[in-house]
Amino acid sequence: MAAVRAFAPGRVNLMGDHTDHTGGLVLPMAVDLGTLVEGEPRGDEVVLRSAWAGDEVRIPLDVTDPASVEPSWGRYVAGVVAERRPETGFVGTVTTTLPVGAGLSSSAALEVAVALALGGDLDPVRLALACQRAEQRASGVPCGVMDQLTSAAGVEGQVLRIDCHDLSILPVPLPAGIEVWVVHSGQERALAGSAYAERAADCRQAEATVGPLRLAPLESLGAIDDPVVRRRARHVVSENARVDALVDAFAAQDGALIGEVLAVSHASLRDDFEVSTPALDALVAELVARPGVLGARLTGAGFGGCAVALVEASTPLPADRQGWNVHPSAGARLL
Repeated sequence: MAAVRAFAPGRVNLMGDHTDHTGGLVLPMAVDLGTLVEGEPRGDEVVLRSAWAGDEVRIPLDVTDPASVEPSWGRYVAGVVAERRPETGFVGTVTTTLPVGAGLSSSAALEVAVALALGGDLDPVRLALACQRAEQRASGVPCGVMDQLTSAAGVEGQVLRIDCHDLSILPVPLPAGIEVWVVHSGQERALAGSAYAERAADCRQAEATVGPLRLAPLESLGAIDDPVVRRRARHVVSENARVDALVDAFAAQDGALIGEVLAVSHASLRDDFEVSTPALDALVAELVARPGVLGARLTGAGFGGCAVALVEASTPLPADRQGWNVHPSAGARLL
């Protein structure tokens, strides 16, 4: 059979964290770092060797428990196999330019690249939903669909306003003269070991009182008795509004407003959703103090990983930090 090359980008989220699992709004972009799966369909297993991990996984086509697969990165491959159920196996390699554990959705990029390589329906929404289920099978984390949908449906030069309720996508141009940094805090993030599931449960508890958080006005949240749950809900409701506030700031090319929206978002993630860390807080403070930086916030689930900063073009990255100047990329594709 003919050789297959499938590429899927990672993503960085500019606004709208911890909103996708409640059907809210997000503003991510696919980035020019990603994961490549190369090989050919054959045999009765999916066999992939990882260049970065230095080992391989062998997944039977009838795999039933992806979460038990070793090594652990193979669980995401197994989740995809369990969802896609290909008739023919695949033998090949995985390479990536994404930093693992940095909050740039390396797991989603792996899932989407594997799903593309295995063939079948390539519609971006259906592909993303299958890969979301694969991640849930692999990790046990009740993740939303933002990461997989951004990887599958990214648009060159654009960020994506995604409504995670109806899965509609509106491409939004990144303002001229603004670049995007992703800078590592030095603290690795492990989503499956984090309090992500606890936060999602808090949101469900809030919705039992006030209804869908994507529709709830801020003034309705006073009906929530538990102060912790009320803070979680306040973050989600206000973060949804900040997605459109950032879109408006982009359209106006208002650098001061862009910085303000990012700052308020980080404070909400830190204080109301409690997913920041001292390392992330220190990094954000360090970044916003640098000339040329419009604003910064943690990005992704938190609990470590990276901050995202919007900066004036040609501003140099911090020399003493691991960071990437990333650009909006097209979505997953066969090469």
